[in-house]
Amino acid sequence: MAQLDRLLTHVITKAGSRLELKADRRPRLELKSGETIDLLPNPLPAVMVDVLAGDVVPPQLKGPWQKDGQAEFDYDLSGQCFRIRLSRYMETPQINVEHLGPSQKPIPAPPAAVAATPKAASDTPPAALLELALPTATRPAASNPTTDRRSQGHPLAERLLATLLEKQGSDLHCTTHEPPLIRVHGDMKELEGFDPLDPATLLEMMEALATPLAWERFQTHHDADFAYAYEAGGCRLRVNYFQDRVGPGLVCRVIPNQLPDPDKLGIPDPVRRLATLSKGLVLVTGPTGSGKSTTLAAIVDLANQKRKDHILTIEDPIEFVHPRKGCLVNQREVGTHTDSFKSGLRAALREDPDVVLVGEMRDLETIAIALETAATGHLVFGTLHTSSAIGTIDRIVDQFPADRQQQIRVMLADALKCVVSQVLLKRIGGGRVAALETLFITPAIANLMREGKNFQIPSAMQTGRSYGQRLMNDALVDLMQSRKVEPMEAYLKCPDKESFIAACKRAGIPFDLRLGEAEG
Repeated sequence: MAQLDRLLTHVITKAGSRLELKADRRPRLELKSGETIDLLPNPLPAVMVDVLAGDVVPPQLKGPWQKDGQAEFDYDLSGQCFRIRLSRYMETPQINVEHLGPSQKPIPAPPAAVAATPKAASDTPPAALLELALPTATRPAASNPTTDRRSQGHPLAERLLATLLEKQGSDLHCTTHEPPLIRVHGDMKELEGFDPLDPATLLEMMEALATPLAWERFQTHHDADFAYAYEAGGCRLRVNYFQDRVGPGLVCRVIPNQLPDPDKLGIPDPVRRLATLSKGLVLVTGPTGSGKSTTLAAIVDLANQKRKDHILTIEDPIEFVHPRKGCLVNQREVGTHTDSFKSGLRAALREDPDVVLVGEMRDLETIAIALETAATGHLVFGTLHTSSAIGTIDRIVDQFPADRQQQIRVMLADALKCVVSQVLLKRIGGGRVAALETLFITPAIANLMREGKNFQIPSAMQTGRSYGQRLMNDALVDLMQSRKVEPMEAYLKCPDKESFIAACKRAGIPFDLRLGEAEG
């Protein structure tokens, strides 16, 4: 039985002539008397309207519906004929139904399970009517925990996640009308043995995995982030739900339950010592998917082992879980435990922390509060999406109005202790390895920051290697000399191409860009 049939049944019982289903609006029924009524108390999300349409569109019209966003056909239900028009404008689906009256086709006897006369809509309370009309994937979870699908997972999800871990993938991608794909060592690969995913199947699986709050957000805003504990695989997943032009989709990133080992990550000793700082601001930067969260988790775990303090984290969502070792650790999730990074960070000042981790410093106010927190005697760790250590300083200063930038330069020179900028590269023989650029704020570099002479910082870093300074090109050259990465891979990931080629020549590494391009 198609999900739309449940609404059409009420069209018949209430003597309706037309039914209109629009995204984010209540289903509207026009009666033969000319009166219009709302069939449901709540609006239908766009994804649900798409699912209702996909359930009833004939196979020969599925192509035009998906490609052109238009389809029209006659539909029979319980001896009644309906003309259904499907349309999509600006990616928003709409269903218009006209009740034509008794069908001219002979109707087979209904199965015993559905032969009973449907209860009149007027006798159905609003909550029960909503339960009856909406697709299974959108119905509220059962109150009985033994039947709550969120506590049981989903069979397809279990197969997908088990295959993801078996193939040593880092990310799972599920998109409407596409087979599932995984990312293995940086490359996308299609999973064998899985068919393309239809919207109804995806929505059912997504509701089964999501927390109630995340599912409500997805229905309202068409995207959501949350963490999912995959106990069978011994890991957690950072999950993102989204809606695109063809339907719902999701991406899952694997987060091991075991905290990362600094030795396996190759974190140098100067960076490890950041865990013992008494105060200041430490930033880990890099593009999306470069391993910033993993590096920060390793540093925070070192602090947890070596200190007797209070560690407070604000994340979106919580990824690595830190048990109590030497420190008391409180982990708060944006959207679940606090409204935003800035509100959680503002509240942190009253929660007696010694170490504060801010998952992302996204906006001016969050950056300003983080600077204030670091200046008042706390150790603050944070992340930014920048490609170099020096670019991070410019990014922070440029966030502020021009009349405040000099003040911020002074505050940053006093509070900032280190910037770690990293990229992730494909390792020769499989796997991935991180290259780290490290900028430690010495008195000389702090003075350059106050004066706005950031362009001179690379020269100061080259002469200050005893402090742990390391430029990205030097880190990449070291990885090439130890035969961990190919020169072309390093070239593609380096932020400054010209200086990288010069660094290769100084190190005696034969690298011909034209040859590399030809081989690639």
